[in-house]
Amino acid sequence: MKKNVLKIAIIDNDGTLGGIYHQYFQGNEQYELHGVYSSVHNLLSNFGRSHPDIVICEALLNGISGIDGLEYFYRKNKDLKVLMMSQENDFKIIKEAFKKGASGYLIKPITKDRLFNALDALGQHGIALELDVAKKIIDSFQTRSFDVFSKKENEIIELLTQGFTYKMIADKLFVTPSAVNFHIQNIYVKLNVNSKSEALRKLKEMEMQQLNAA
Repeated sequence: MKKNVLKIAIIDNDGTLGGIYHQYFQGNEQYELHGVYSSVHNLLSNFGRSHPDIVICEALLNGISGIDGLEYFYRKNKDLKVLMMSQENDFKIIKEAFKKGASGYLIKPITKDRLFNALDALGQHGIALELDVAKKIIDSFQTRSFDVFSKKENEIIELLTQGFTYKMIADKLFVTPSAVNFHIQNIYVKLNVNSKSEALRKLKEMEMQQLNAA
């Protein structure tokens, strides 16, 4: 094997994709595929023989999930890079993957170009983040959403905190000003406040608590 060729191991619960992955890496001079596995356990059992530099792993697997597998991978090699992949573009899954040490996240199905773009980004920047995943992360922090409020109340809160008046909110949401007033009064009750300034202050506190817990 040529010097500086990076060894790749893939964990995918779809057994039909093994041949496709091998085709992707065929003839590549920078990366060499050392195995396609169906579970975290299978890779761990063969880790000593394959010694991968990069693992591309399904996030949601039966048995040990790919996300839980991160801990086991790093016990084997603390310098290992792990790319998570999944059909789920779900912020909670993405957040959990990065909290546990993933270096990137790919949305399936994965084309050859997207796969090698991610691997190249990993080598250059230490992280691989596709546009759709980045947008999901940004949206999750930019959009205020509180479980205590209904969907409509959260929409009104978002506009209220941006400085919209009752009439502007009504026009934006295609409802009457009286409907907006009704929802805002419900928001005040839930916040236990009596004014817009008190509501905005309390909402800011709640937002900071959510960010700290993220």
